[in-house]
Amino acid sequence: MNINFYMPTKVIIGKECVKNNAVLMKEFGKKALIITGAGSAKKNGSLDDVIDVLNSNNIEFVIYDKVMSNPTVKCAYDGAEFAKNHRVDFIIAIGGGSPMDAAKAINLLACQELTEEELFEGKFHQDIMPMVFIPTTAGTGSEVTPYSILTYDKIESKKSISSPLLFPKLALLDAKYMINLPMTTTINTTIDALSHAVEGMLSIRATTLTNALAIESIEKITECFEALSEKKLDFEQREKLLYASMVAGMVISHTGTVAVHSMGYGLTYFKDIDHGRANGLLLVNFLKLVNKHNKGMIDRLLKAMNFETLEDFDKLLNTLLGEKETISKEEFEKYAAIAIQTNNIKNCKVATTYEDLLDIYLRSFE
Repeated sequence: MNINFYMPTKVIIGKECVKNNAVLMKEFGKKALIITGAGSAKKNGSLDDVIDVLNSNNIEFVIYDKVMSNPTVKCAYDGAEFAKNHRVDFIIAIGGGSPMDAAKAINLLACQELTEEELFEGKFHQDIMPMVFIPTTAGTGSEVTPYSILTYDKIESKKSISSPLLFPKLALLDAKYMINLPMTTTINTTIDALSHAVEGMLSIRATTLTNALAIESIEKITECFEALSEKKLDFEQREKLLYASMVAGMVISHTGTVAVHSMGYGLTYFKDIDHGRANGLLLVNFLKLVNKHNKGMIDRLLKAMNFETLEDFDKLLNTLLGEKETISKEEFEKYAAIAIQTNNIKNCKVATTYEDLLDIYLRSFE
């Protein structure tokens, strides 16, 4: 048995965990850069809680709230310039995957002079500021991963930056910030987390330990399927999804993702389809391909989700995702040509071809 497991982020989960662990902020510096989106952190109370904690510790702060959905490379460079101009000591990211992913790249660029090409090469020196992450959606798991995913116009897709430097020092998970999260966002982010766990099990880098974590995440999400279908979740279910998302993040921090993610990036880049929704639209037909080569793996996944067949899983996703977008075959051909070139394709236990990817796209949108 060969296992190499590294998870340096301190994770604290619980109601009021931000305020109850205020003293931990003192460890990171005297001036913080808060990175967030334009509005959600203000609406759900997370920004106010962080500001109260910083004030109670006499820590100065500035706010960069210009992170858009699916942050761009340019956003990362702009945020880094902001960080350098304000001479901050550490970074606090509040929000979903977009602010958290942007924060990692901003941090890296604020501490190291890197061209766009160098940014994605992964050859960095050790300079980086400490990071505290406070997720307010349950999907990305970025609070426990070494990845930053940015929209990169040069390749007409998203691209991943990966380095152990990008692990946050501290993650504070409080489901109270998700209580009023719109149901569409809740569903899309849940499917993203589920996709992380499922894809992690299909990775060539999967181990018995990451598979155990993936099953734990899948089972916790499964317990919320009925509530998601009825579009009514209580605090305990929100907390369960936040926990499951974090665990799935731990999985992919070791395994990476496979073809579903690289295929989904095309739907997001060209059609502005939410990342989690894009994954969900493709997931079943990708699993049908895997089932032809590794039925035992699919049986294990279905058991964890409490389904008899992939068709049963497909019915649930159709219920959650609703009407599908209309996309032409010519567009899918372009997306498949881009996706087949990504590292995610080589990371899967089942080899896939351009023809496989195109077939999955077409079947998923029939």
